[in-house]
Amino acid sequence: MKYIKPLLILMILFLLIPSSLIAGENAGQSITLVSVQSLGPQRIGTLPPVPVPVDNPQSSRKILLGKQLYFDTRLSKNNTISCATCHNPAMGWSDIGPTSTGIHGQKGLRRAPPVSNAAYSPLQFWDGRASSLEEQAEGPMQNPVEMGNTLDNVVKTLNGIPGYVREFKQVFGTTPITIDQVAKAIASFERTVVTTDSRYDRYLSGNKNALTPLEKEGLAVFNGKGRCAVCHSGQALSDGKFHNLGAGKAGASADTGRYAVTHDPRDMGAFKTPTLRDVALRPPYMHDGSEKTLESVVDFYNKGGMKNPGLDPLITPLGLSPEETKALVAFMKTALISLNPEVAGVKPLPPSALPR
Repeated sequence: MKYIKPLLILMILFLLIPSSLIAGENAGQSITLVSVQSLGPQRIGTLPPVPVPVDNPQSSRKILLGKQLYFDTRLSKNNTISCATCHNPAMGWSDIGPTSTGIHGQKGLRRAPPVSNAAYSPLQFWDGRASSLEEQAEGPMQNPVEMGNTLDNVVKTLNGIPGYVREFKQVFGTTPITIDQVAKAIASFERTVVTTDSRYDRYLSGNKNALTPLEKEGLAVFNGKGRCAVCHSGQALSDGKFHNLGAGKAGASADTGRYAVTHDPRDMGAFKTPTLRDVALRPPYMHDGSEKTLESVVDFYNKGGMKNPGLDPLITPLGLSPEETKALVAFMKTALISLNPEVAGVKPLPPSALPR
C-alpha cells in the first residue's frame, strides 16, 4: 500500500506533460505538421477586430485610395488586369477558375486565394511566401503570368496620373508616389474585406433560429465526425497552416507548394488552409481547382484525400453517411455566406470613378 500513492502521483504528472513533448516535437518543427495527440477543434466564433500594422494605420481616405488601385487595370503591363480580375467580389473574392488567368490569357498553376479575411492570416499566398498583405500586394503586379508589370513601371504610371498624385499626397503627405505607398493603400482596403456577418455568426451570437435544422446538423458534423474544424478552425475558419491533402496529384501538376518556400521535405505538396467563409461563392475548389463542387470536396475528404508520400497525418477516411454529407454541404453552402455590405455589397469601380 505504501507504494500506491507515489505511483498515483507519477501517473498524474505524466498526464500533465504536454502531448507535443510526448510526441517529440520541438520549436523548429515544420508548420505543416500538427501533433496528432493535440487533435480537436479550436474554439470557433465571430471574428475579432482586424490586426493592423503600426506602420500602416487605417484611414477612410487611404482605404478609398486602396479600393481605386484594387480595381485599376493600369497597374498591369497592358492595362487589362487588376487585382479584382482574379479576386472578384462577386465570386467570393476569388475567380471563376479552375486556375487564374493573367496577362495575355496566360494560365497560372493555382486558383486565386480569397482576399476576404486574408487580414487574419499570418502568411499570404497558397505557399505562404509573403508575410503581410503589403508584401502580398506587390507580388501579382510583377508576376509575368499575372499582371506582367514591373514595380518601377507601376510607380512611373501612377506618378503620370495627376489624380493619383494628388490623392497619394493627401494620404501619405509626400511625393513622388512609391511602391511602398501603393502596397500600403491596397492592403488597407483589403483589411476591410471581413465577413463579420453571416447566419452562422448570428447563430453563434445567440440567435438559435439563424440556422435551419439541417444546417445545425451540418455544423455538428463540421465540428465532430467530419473533422473539418481540425484545420478550418478559429474565427476565420482557417488555421493558417499548410497541409498536404494529395489534391492535384492525379494530374500533370508538379506544384510543390510550401516546399518551394521552405525547402523542408515535410512541406512537399502542402498548401495553406483557405477560409471557408463564403466558400459556396467560389467553386471550383482546392489550390488547383481540381474539385468542382462542395459535394466532391466532401467526397474527397471522406475517402481520406489522395494517397501520396507526404500526405498529412490529419487526413484520414471519415466514414460520413450520405445524410451527414448532405447536412455538412448544406451548412457550408448557405450558413457561411456573408451578409455584411463590406463584403457582399462591394461593386467594381468603373474606369470613370478612377483618378485621371
